[in-house]
Amino acid sequence: MHRIRIGSGAGYSGDRIEPAIDLAERGGLDYLVFECLAERTIALAQQARQRDPAGGYDPLLTVRMTAVLGACRRNGVRLITNMGAANPLGAAEATRAVARSLGLGGLRIAAVTGDDVLAVARKLDVALEDGGTLRGLGDRVISANAYIGAAPIVEALAAGADVVITGRAADPALFLAPMVHEFGWRMDDWDALGRGTMAGHLLECAGQVTGGYFADPGVKDVPELARLGFPIGEIHADGTLALTKLPGTGGCVTPATVKEQLLYEIHDPARYYQPDVVADFSAARVESDGPDRVRVHGGCGTARTGLLKLSIGYIDSCIGEGQISYAGPGAVERGRLALEIVRERLALTGVRTEELQLDLIGLDALHGDRLSRGHTPYEVRLRVAGRTATLEEAARIGNEVETLYTNGPAGGGGAWKSAREIVAVASALLPESAVRTTVTLLEA
Repeated sequence: MHRIRIGSGAGYSGDRIEPAIDLAERGGLDYLVFECLAERTIALAQQARQRDPAGGYDPLLTVRMTAVLGACRRNGVRLITNMGAANPLGAAEATRAVARSLGLGGLRIAAVTGDDVLAVARKLDVALEDGGTLRGLGDRVISANAYIGAAPIVEALAAGADVVITGRAADPALFLAPMVHEFGWRMDDWDALGRGTMAGHLLECAGQVTGGYFADPGVKDVPELARLGFPIGEIHADGTLALTKLPGTGGCVTPATVKEQLLYEIHDPARYYQPDVVADFSAARVESDGPDRVRVHGGCGTARTGLLKLSIGYIDSCIGEGQISYAGPGAVERGRLALEIVRERLALTGVRTEELQLDLIGLDALHGDRLSRGHTPYEVRLRVAGRTATLEEAARIGNEVETLYTNGPAGGGGAWKSAREIVAVASALLPESAVRTTVTLLEA
């Protein structure tokens, strides 16, 4: 039976590069996928493109392409990624430049555009999940990107692309597309698309399914995490999946690691809404198939909704933060005194905060004082963070923490401060018919 091998080269923008190189060189892959966009990443990329119109794609794109393109070309591996972020065309141009520098003449690179739907969303004044509308966010809106599905990626593969670069595509769609292309699945074969989406969901977070996010020393031990291998999915034409990793790499692939990833970020396993299908994982079966090898089967699906999720990025507020450490006898008492000093100073100087958090990291920063009683650490780190309307106001918070150096209490060190805009994300729905994707082919 015809099968393909898909490797996961990244699970987020800043992921390790060495496991992807290993996969490209000795993975026996047909496809290597880099999934690099989180919820806020696209909005941050849009901000970057506003500062530099030639930018806006993943900052590690050139490094990654330089590292793997040669091996992919030698081994016949096609590459799919959403590293295009806010600028897939710019990312394709950058990739072409890398290919030329490596002497990879004739490499075909496709850019998939059309997910940037801010103008359409403004015109329709889409309703937000919190009950408001896009218009209500005013001039704070940075971006509105639709989660596109597998179809335009399939189009790019059919056109002969060796590398396909998208913007905001649904994570599983990056993996589903080569299955549709290779197996000739119809885009209304809901069970096949559901199984393919399940495979994509298991692969999309890279090292999570090979034991990274799973590891818990003494409870769920995982070997050699510093050398964690990223997963390989072997998918057959009927949608059955075997998950594995390269021999000699760290981590593990077990039914337990797979089950945890299967449920990761899933609200309802029977109704996992995607642009291509509503996937149903509720009847999935996960079985060991040998060392570091797990079979998954039993997924299905129903018709897609005709609606696409929008990720809307906007400036929510600003955050000012300051930190300083105290160590030695009386560290906790000095830290608590320092917090009270900063609280009073912010009030005396009229710093306007919408929200203020004062913590001693290592003592009460996560759970308050409920769990810290009777525990006296030798060192603590003070953190004061406040939400404000402006950057100028935010900067005043860190400044007050820094003054603890010389204005008491004794022994503070390692002060640090920052002030930054906070990019928040709102979700909305847009009719699929309102989104028009385009595939642009470049050649090195």
